[in-house]
Amino acid sequence: MARNGKPPVLVVFQLTGGNDYFNTVIPYTDGNYYDNRPTLQVAEDKVLKLDDKLGLHPTMGPIKELYEKGMVAIVNGVGYENSPRSHFRSMDIWHTCEPDKVGTEGWLGRAVKEIDPKSENPVTCVNIGQGLPRALVAPGVSVASVADLSTYGLLTSIEETEQRDKMLERFANMYAQAIGTGPVMDYIGQTGLDALKGADILKIAPERYSSNVEYASAAISKNLRDVAMIHEADLGTRVFYTQLGSFDTHAAQASSHPKLWNDASIAISDFFDDLREHDADDNVVMFLFSEFGRRVRDNGSGTDHGAAGVTFVIGRNVKGGMYSEYPETNAAALQQGDLVPNQDFRGVYSTILEDWMGMEAAPIVNGHFEKPAFIKTNGGSS
Repeated sequence: MARNGKPPVLVVFQLTGGNDYFNTVIPYTDGNYYDNRPTLQVAEDKVLKLDDKLGLHPTMGPIKELYEKGMVAIVNGVGYENSPRSHFRSMDIWHTCEPDKVGTEGWLGRAVKEIDPKSENPVTCVNIGQGLPRALVAPGVSVASVADLSTYGLLTSIEETEQRDKMLERFANMYAQAIGTGPVMDYIGQTGLDALKGADILKIAPERYSSNVEYASAAISKNLRDVAMIHEADLGTRVFYTQLGSFDTHAAQASSHPKLWNDASIAISDFFDDLREHDADDNVVMFLFSEFGRRVRDNGSGTDHGAAGVTFVIGRNVKGGMYSEYPETNAAALQQGDLVPNQDFRGVYSTILEDWMGMEAAPIVNGHFEKPAFIKTNGGSS
């Protein structure tokens, strides 16, 4: 059953580059945290405490407020076995649900095909940002992809063509090295072309949009404002995608990681305020993920690639709270110096797909996985 007669909408927010889980959801009473973070530790009195053990980074105040309203589910220890600690390979696994081979179909692409099997609505799925995320790629699935909605409607036909060519070039460059040439690459290229269909429809969204919410100037705020514009224009979009980065904080993490979460938190809060003002938040769930966490011990100025991470699910139809267990932090429990995942990411996807979007998850995520129950049980289907 749809929410108040409205079909469920999913906003996917990718934290690109490997977000530092250990400094995002902080085990502030755990001595192992302070021992392993001599440089990057957050003092206990600065942590935004959520319960008697865990708290958020101090720059995540707006998300803490949403958590206190019961709108945020924090799923701990998310990942998969034998993490390769490679950005490209790990993100590819998250995008395709194929840990044992290089996949060509994205999990959200498969989901969109279930929602709109004949591609009757060119804007069923919209990507806000550069390129085209692999998660959205599937045969016969078109994705409208726009870098900046506020300027897109003002582009000349020549500028539109140039922007589209640049997006396709970025897309091809992202995947050519791993996939190679031939039929598979031809298919990917065609998918990229298809992904640009429908962008013209989105031009009307800014014309219909009016809001009392003043978004911040950060790029991610503009992206989420664009999502709000399109959602509130009621164009039938069911899946949105955007991303923020880079969280690849090998160095200078003390300044970069807090700023990223400050920008993200403010943008997310403004986004939900905007939707609430327009009575448009009751059928929207936002999902935040990153390809892996970071190493437990800091390297003096940052953190290196790790394994287990955290995902956030936000919305009025989310059962707020903590899900799954925070991984053990003692040295004996670590693998290669990393927190060990205890919640398969495909189980998180399964909850979103089945309990929110109302579709069978197994064919999309390639199997059955333990599902954390973070969606309210009063409906939500396609």
